[in-house]
Formats: sequence, structure tokens, C-alpha cells
Amino acid sequence: MTPTSQMPHILDLFRLDGRHALVTGGAQGIGFEIARGLAQAGARVTIADLNPDVGEGAARELDGTFERLNVTDADAVADLARRLPDVDVLVNNAGIVRNAPAEDTPDDDWRAVLSVNLDGVFWCCREFGRTMLARGRGAIVSTASMSGLISNHPQPQAAYNASKAAVIHLTRSLAGEWASRGVRVNAVAPGYTATPLTRRGLETPEWRETWLKETPLGRLAEPREIAPAVLYLASDAASFVTGHTLVVDGGYTVW
Repeated sequence: MTPTSQMPHILDLFRLDGRHALVTGGAQGIGFEIARGLAQAGARVTIADLNPDVGEGAARELDGTFERLNVTDADAVADLARRLPDVDVLVNNAGIVRNAPAEDTPDDDWRAVLSVNLDGVFWCCREFGRTMLARGRGAIVSTASMSGLISNHPQPQAAYNASKAAVIHLTRSLAGEWASRGVRVNAVAPGYTATPLTRRGLETPEWRETWLKETPLGRLAEPREIAPAVLYLASDAASFVTGHTLVVDGGYTVW
């Protein structure tokens, strides 16, 4: 056994000094707070986002770098992974939602949601996973959702729910494949969080009332409240955790 005097302090396990973290969709909302948290833990951060107007400023604020990336473009993801072969932590956070009754959902809306929320996660896991596997180490954390565990109401969002459920199972699948090769794969499942993605819901009285009433803590999360869960899963504090989805939902899924 390692002598107690030689064991790292428990708080040191959360440090990411010397590691390179890439956050997709990191220009604002949950993604930016995740990027901020990883930077505060010592990581060198790259924000990969479709919006350079916001993304470049966000990267400067964190003394990081910005890369314009459309996660639905598999070739673009592969090119970025080739240019950044030293990524130690990948956070798949880019996501969109379309709210429409299932019977009225256009093909293009279904495909757009699945393309960003599922295909984009897989393209990034595949390409950055290759470089991690080659080095024998790495941590991947994907932003799933409590919507991958329950069916939300009153708003209709079958495509979003299906995409997030798929991310959770993709997380398990990759974790099983890559655990013996040094790469851990986990996910976080946020509940309702105050971001641009939930703005429409907050402006719809029926939706807002139901969201708050059915969340035991009685409020929405702030984006900064999701970041510590990602930091934990990305760090050595979670060295024996893989294939797990950490739910951060204010208790929503207990009922």
C-alpha cells in the first residue's frame, strides 16, 4: 500500500494542471461555465463552437483558444482532432432542441436535432478518442440530459429526448470498449437550467409553472451548477468511474 504521507491530497485529484481540455458548444451557457471550471482547475482550454463572434471572446476571457467547429461535419471534426492531438479531456456539450408535437415534426427538424445532439457527439468521441487511445489515457464527458431518462412535459420534444437517451447509451457503450485502454467515458444529465436553450420555456407560463412545480428544489439550475459535475468526471477524482451518467436535476427524476 502507498504510505499515507505519499498519497495526493483529495482536493489535488480535481486539478487538471498540464492537461488540454476541449469543450464543444463552449461559447455560452452551460458550455462556457464548464470551460471556465476546467480552466480554473488548471486546464488549458479550447472552446470549439459554431459562433466565432461569441466564442472568440469567451476563449480570451479564459486565456484559452477558439476553434470554429460544426460538430455535424464529420470531416471538420476529424481535421480538428488531427490538429489537436494532445486533447486530454473532451467535453461534448454542443446541443439544440426543437419543440413540436411528434406528428407535426418536419423531417429536417428531426434530422437537425439528431445530427447535432447524437451524430456530433459520436464524431467527436470517435476522432478525439482515437488520439486518446493511442496515448493510453483520456477522459470524455458528454452533456446528456434528464430528458434522456424521462419524457418531459408539457412541452413536446420527442427528437431531443431520443437524442439524449442515445447519448447516455453511447456513453455506456464507449466506456465498455475503451476502459481497458485508458480512456474513461461518462456523461452528465442536467435538469432544467437557465440558458438560451430554455428561454422559450421560461417565457411560456404553462411550461415554466410545470418545470418549477415538478422540480423538488423549486427552481432552475444556474449553468455554473453543472460545471462541478463535469470537472469531477474529467478529473482523477473520478479515476474509477466510467460509463456513468451523473444526474444534476434538482431532484426532478425522483418523482
